[in-house]
Amino acid sequence: MIKVDLITGFLGSGKTTFIKKYADYLIRQGNKIGILENDFGAVNVDMMLLQELQGDSCYIETVAGACDADCHKRRFKTKLIAFGMGGYDRILIEPSGIFDVDEFFDVLYEEPLDRWYESGSVIAIVDAKLENNLSEQSEYLLASQTANAGRIILSKTQNASSDEISDTVNHINSSLKKFRCKRQLQDEITVKDWNNFTDEDFKSISESGYVSENYVKALSEDNGYSSYYYLNVKMTVETLRENIRKIFDTCSGVFRIKGFILDNGSWFELNATHNNIEVNPIENGQEIIIVIGENMDKSKVDMYFDN
Repeated sequence: MIKVDLITGFLGSGKTTFIKKYADYLIRQGNKIGILENDFGAVNVDMMLLQELQGDSCYIETVAGACDADCHKRRFKTKLIAFGMGGYDRILIEPSGIFDVDEFFDVLYEEPLDRWYESGSVIAIVDAKLENNLSEQSEYLLASQTANAGRIILSKTQNASSDEISDTVNHINSSLKKFRCKRQLQDEITVKDWNNFTDEDFKSISESGYVSENYVKALSEDNGYSSYYYLNVKMTVETLRENIRKIFDTCSGVFRIKGFILDNGSWFELNATHNNIEVNPIENGQEIIIVIGENMDKSKVDMYFDN
């Protein structure tokens, strides 16, 4: 049986960064792995960030977003059928930050996947400086993504104080209670700078499994989440940083902004949330900026990317 790990977490939590480190560990242990990426929207920026892993021991596929739940489930199943014939030791699935975890288990239990696959570890990534004021739908996603996780890993802990980390843990447990999940997290939470993870840390994570917990389903089809795409954005890194900060300050509902720009002949990767704006050099990119959020006003966001 091929083990399948689900790496979930809300928008901008750091799932792709974690997968790069986790996949590198699995490959070094002699595993042949497949990575199945699903981004929220039609353009998968995160998949581009994983391309350096692609090789004889790692193959990356994507499930196109921007479709209804039934369509997405069919695409998800089709990709897993293809992976099942590839001789892989482990499959890593990175869904979008807007994802109902039950879909993962539902698909694995369907024919013929139930004969090929078994659930490995469900790993939830949560920003150590989790925002306090989440909408009802976002609170539900936080609860659903952590309720069944064998391990919850806090990201960006080096930028968070002990009080902020404690508030985040309390927030997760409060969300679980809100949706009538009896689970309360403590030892299952890893609080450590990812740059200091050892092979023993990754081994423990890979063996963490999952937990069967019930909670009240509360994700509606009309949940208000959307994404806006801006192609051929022309601006300097300095201007980009200024505009991103202004968007978070003046445009309500924006959760995450990501993408790439070309400045003076060099590519830069953008990954931004309310708590952190990162613009780093990257070898290759694509001139696109994606803004993701809930109940956003597109006309306000457009002002900052009008070329």
